[in-house]
Amino acid sequence: SCCTIKRYCSSRHQSSMKAVIALGANIGEPKENLDLAIALLREATDVHLVSSYYTTAPVGGPEQPDYINAVCIIDSALPAMDLLSLLHGIEKSLGRERVEHWGPRTIDLDILMINDIVIDTPTLTIPHPQLHNRRFALLPLHEIAPALHHPVLNKTIHELLLNCLDTLDVQKK
Repeated sequence: SCCTIKRYCSSRHQSSMKAVIALGANIGEPKENLDLAIALLREATDVHLVSSYYTTAPVGGPEQPDYINAVCIIDSALPAMDLLSLLHGIEKSLGRERVEHWGPRTIDLDILMINDIVIDTPTLTIPHPQLHNRRFALLPLHEIAPALHHPVLNKTIHELLLNCLDTLDVQKK
């Protein structure tokens, strides 16, 4: 509940938190859009690690081009909802229009995890509820942080990747 989140967050003594951000794009200039999104993240936060870029077939939605995906780990003092607002602002500045669920996009930025925080609200769920089912997120995250621990499933990213049932082809670019 919201009260649990506020109590948990207000009891923290750290001024910043590590957040895992997934990036994806498949229209316009996808690689350049990922590069620009990372540059904008660097202006607003401390970007620690960035994975390689991966190409992936789209999940669900209409017929559309393959995605380029990556994951980065940032250090930010922003509360989760403010971080989400920052990501939405970056998406908007790069031409993201939310027209169709699972539709093509110039950029998509998702919070996958923030430290060991668990949030479940109508507007934000952390860790991302589909992380363990998405090779396009797990593979790049495994590249940069295989020992990272999922606070709900109580497994490392390495263990989640080994047990992932997603069969989509994910290729390092």
